[in-house]
Amino acid sequence: MALCVRTGIDIVHIPRIKRMLDLYGVRFVTRIYTASEALSCAGRAEAFAARWAAKEAVAKLLGVGVAGFGSGPAAISFRHIEITRLQNGKPQVTLHEHALSVARQLGVTAFDVSLSHDGDYAVASVVALAQEPDAPTPSPL
Repeated sequence: MALCVRTGIDIVHIPRIKRMLDLYGVRFVTRIYTASEALSCAGRAEAFAARWAAKEAVAKLLGVGVAGFGSGPAAISFRHIEITRLQNGKPQVTLHEHALSVARQLGVTAFDVSLSHDGDYAVASVVALAQEPDAPTPSPL
């Protein structure tokens, strides 16, 4: 087995998320976020946007899309990717159902996530370690 590093990154326009919160309120929140995430965000659009970006970044590193965006049958529900915080405030990724299944198939063993927001934008970077079957070493260029 070979160790592999997988990465994903995403950026979100905070006013877009604020608009969704204003238009759809609880319906939007419960469709996209877990109860724990909603509690952690405390109604703050920038916090919801950073978690949205993290969910997209996780989906990218898993090589699948997020359901509802034309990604096909392999797509993962937003609620199957959960971004919470440890007691010290560090964000963490927890996967559920289909997202967990995909991660296991890829041999993902650990995640590290970083969230940030400034002005109108929120960004998330996610790194995962995976154990992949040994592949032939490519020949040098």
